[in-house]
Amino acid sequence: MIDLGISKLAMIGAVALVVIGPEKLPKVARTVGALLGKAQRYVADVKAEVNRSIELEELKKMKDSMESAAKDMGASAQSAAEDFEKSWSEANTAYTGSSLDNASALADLGSPLVPTYKNPGKNWRLKRGAVPQWYKAKTGVRGRVQSGAARVARFRPKSHLS
Repeated sequence: MIDLGISKLAMIGAVALVVIGPEKLPKVARTVGALLGKAQRYVADVKAEVNRSIELEELKKMKDSMESAAKDMGASAQSAAEDFEKSWSEANTAYTGSSLDNASALADLGSPLVPTYKNPGKNWRLKRGAVPQWYKAKTGVRGRVQSGAARVARFRPKSHLS
């Protein structure tokens, strides 16, 4: 960089005062200051644009690496699922492909190979039993049914005459 000390700035100011004159010097100094400010803003804008483009390239690289990692993870999950399916089918064929007397013995016991879900249908007791007791207590679900007369008797104020 240019090394401008106080002595050099004083010499430049004296030469400018002699060459330009005292009447035009303030106007020229204002114009030079404005031009220097515009140049600094332009340089700052160029630096910011370069930084943005560098960050954009880094983000694109990061995006590409994340996408490749996700593809690798998906491929490994797919291969693991295929391996599991293959081992499951082998286990099922080994279990169901055993001798007929074993299969008939299992059928006689009445136990299915895989338990199946049975929809409770309209059985309201099963449906009500699915709600936890703590939730019923918190929300105020009645556990026992009272008749209207019993409810009135329960909440009737006690008479003091008895």
